[in-house]
Order: sequence, then structure tokens, then C-alpha cells
Amino acid sequence: MSREVRYAGFWRRLAASLIDTLLLIIVLTPLVLLFSKGAYFPGLDPRGDIIAQLAVLKFDWSYLLLEDLLPMLLVIFFWVRFRATPGKQLMGCEVVDAATHGNLRIGQSVLRYLGYFLSLLPLGLGFLWIIWDRKKRGFHDLLAHTVVLRVEPGRDSLSGQSLAKLMKEVK
Repeated sequence: MSREVRYAGFWRRLAASLIDTLLLIIVLTPLVLLFSKGAYFPGLDPRGDIIAQLAVLKFDWSYLLLEDLLPMLLVIFFWVRFRATPGKQLMGCEVVDAATHGNLRIGQSVLRYLGYFLSLLPLGLGFLWIIWDRKKRGFHDLLAHTVVLRVEPGRDSLSGQSLAKLMKEVK
């Protein structure tokens, strides 16, 4: 069965990103508070010389894991397993290989995620590029050879994974 290919535009993708960011904040905030015991920078005295205190502050690997590595792993897991993060699912989008419209490979997903940092430079131009590109791709999509497709509401996605199925698997 052949379907018309529709690419997800800038505003739809921005809304999906905002939803995903909110969900990550809800999930990660309790973990950060748990590991930091309520103090985001343990050992800092707000009344003292902040610069001097920062110079001797020890690096805490738990922040790197919770704020950088865990979100990256979650996003990549959702792209590879479900073709979309929860925000993209809610906005009716899928992230797929540009050539085959098939599932992303793990390496391709890692490259796409790292490409987000490239898209931020300069001044978010890589994300704004979605507005002008014929296939609505950002720099991260171009780098990883991916596209974000729109999926018709009320129908299963091209991968056969609906939001209802996603929620069942999470339970």
C-alpha cells in the first residue's frame, strides 16, 4: 500500500521537542534532586566567593550521566524502537531513514542526536533550516540522512506503532 509522503514542518517538530523536554524534566528532576540531595551544586555557599568555590568544585559524574547521557540514550531508544519520541508520537511524526523510510540504525540515531549540537550553531540555524528545506530537514537530519514524516491522525504510523501501543509497552 503506497502512501503520500508528507514531511513534518518546523512548528510541528518544535511542539514535539517542547513536549519531550517537558517529559524529560518531569522524569529527570527527581533523579537529579535525589543524587544531589536537594543542592544542585553541593558545597557552594551563596554568601561566599562563587568564582573561588567553582575553581575547587569537584566534577560529579552523576550530573553527566543524568543530564547528558540518560536523555541521549532515551531519545535514541525511542527513535530506534518506536521511530519517534513521545512528543513526536503525540504530534503525529516519525523519524525515519531518508532513503528507505525504514527504521533508523543505532549509529544513525547517535549521529542524528550529536547533530543537534551542530544544528544549534550558529544561532540555531540548523533547526531553522527545516523551514527552507524542501524535505523539511535540519542539519542533524542532513548529517544522519534522516527525515521526519507526518503520520495521519487516527491511523497507525508507518511502523505500525501507535501511541496506544507505545503506552501498553511502557506499562
